[in-house]
Amino acid sequence: MESELKDLNSKPAKPVADDGSGKPAHDDASGKDDRPLLKPDPAPQVSNEELQELEKKCAAYVRHDAYGTMGRGELTVKEKVLLGLALVTLAPIRVVLAMTILLIYYLICRICTLFSVPNRDEEQEDYAHMGGWRRAVIVQCGRSLSRLMLFLLGFYWINETYRIPSDAQPKPTADCKDESGEEGTERPGAIISNHVSYLDILYHMSSSFPSFVAKRSVAKLPLVGLISKCLGCVYVQRESKSSDFKGVAGLVTERVKEAHQNNSAPPMMLFPEGTTTNGDFLLPFKTGAFLAKAPVLPVILRYPYERFSPAWDSISGVRHVIFLFCQFVNHIEVTRLPVYYPSQQEKDDPKLYADNVRRLMASEGKMTLSDIGLAEKRVYHAALNGLFSQC
Repeated sequence: MESELKDLNSKPAKPVADDGSGKPAHDDASGKDDRPLLKPDPAPQVSNEELQELEKKCAAYVRHDAYGTMGRGELTVKEKVLLGLALVTLAPIRVVLAMTILLIYYLICRICTLFSVPNRDEEQEDYAHMGGWRRAVIVQCGRSLSRLMLFLLGFYWINETYRIPSDAQPKPTADCKDESGEEGTERPGAIISNHVSYLDILYHMSSSFPSFVAKRSVAKLPLVGLISKCLGCVYVQRESKSSDFKGVAGLVTERVKEAHQNNSAPPMMLFPEGTTTNGDFLLPFKTGAFLAKAPVLPVILRYPYERFSPAWDSISGVRHVIFLFCQFVNHIEVTRLPVYYPSQQEKDDPKLYADNVRRLMASEGKMTLSDIGLAEKRVYHAALNGLFSQC
C-alpha cells in the first residue's frame, strides 16, 4: 500500500477526458482506459490503520452516511427493518415507474426524430440543432419528465437560491439573454457545476436541458443512446479515426462559443472536476470549459441527507441505485451564482479563469478545496476492495 502511494505521488496522473479538457484519456499503447473504479479485481490487502491514513488524504471520496463505506457498513436493527420494507414495497414501484418514464421519453424522441437526419461532425452525431416543433417537444418533454423522475426518486421539492456575491462582476451590456432570461446581459457559453452524483444530470436536464460530455459508448445504449443524441451530447473519442480530428477540447470549445453567440443553440453543461465527490469538497478544475473565453454560469449542488447520501463517491452503481430507490425522501439544494464574465487576463490564461471560478464556487458553496484527483480515487477504491475482500 505504501509503495502504491509513493508511486502515486511520484508519477503524474493519467488524464481522463470526460470533462472536455482536451487531454487524452490515457497514454498507454492500447488506447483504452475503461476500468471501473470499484472493480472486483484482486486488490492490495490493507490494514485499518493504512485505510485511515488514506481516508485523510482522500477525504473528498469518503462516505459518512448510515450505510457506511461502499454501502457495506453495519446497519442497526431499525435500518435493516426499514430497508427490508422498502425493498419489497417502495423500490419495485419506483423501478417500474422509472422504466415507464424512460420508455415514454424514448418514444417521444423516436417520433420527433423520424425522417430527420442527425447532425454529424467528425464522428459526432446529435439532434440538438433540430428546430421547429420537434425540438420544442423534445426539450419541454425532457425537462418535465426529468423533473418527474426526480420526484419519483424522492426529490419532492428542490430548494433553489440565487446568490449574488459581494464582489460580483458588473454585467456587460449586449442584445441577448442569459439563462434566467434577463435582458441586456451576455448569454453564458457553458453551465459549470460541481459533480456529486449521476443525479446531477437529471437536475440539469429538468432545469436547462443542456448538452453534456459523455463516453462514446453511451450513444449505443438502448433507449438512453437516442436520448443522449437529442441532448446533443459531445462524445468522448478514445482514439481518432482521422489525422485532422480536433478532439474533445476542440468540439467543446466550438459548442461553448456557439451557445454563447447563438440563443437557439443548446448550452453546454460541464463538470470540470472530472469525477464525483461526496459533495463537501471541490477538486481542481480542468480547463476545457474555459478555453472558449466565454462567460460561464456557475451552479452549486448539494444533497443534504440523514440516512443515505446520494453522492456517488465510493459505492457501486447497483448498490447506490438500490439504496436510492429504498429511501422515501431525498433532498437537493441548488445555488445559482450570477454569470461569471472573465477578465482579459483570465481569457488569456484559461487555468487562471478555471481557478478563479472554482474558488468562487467553493466560497459560496462552503466547500473545501482539495488538490487530489481521479488517480487518488482509484488508489482509495483499490484499498477499499482490498479491505472488504478480507471480510
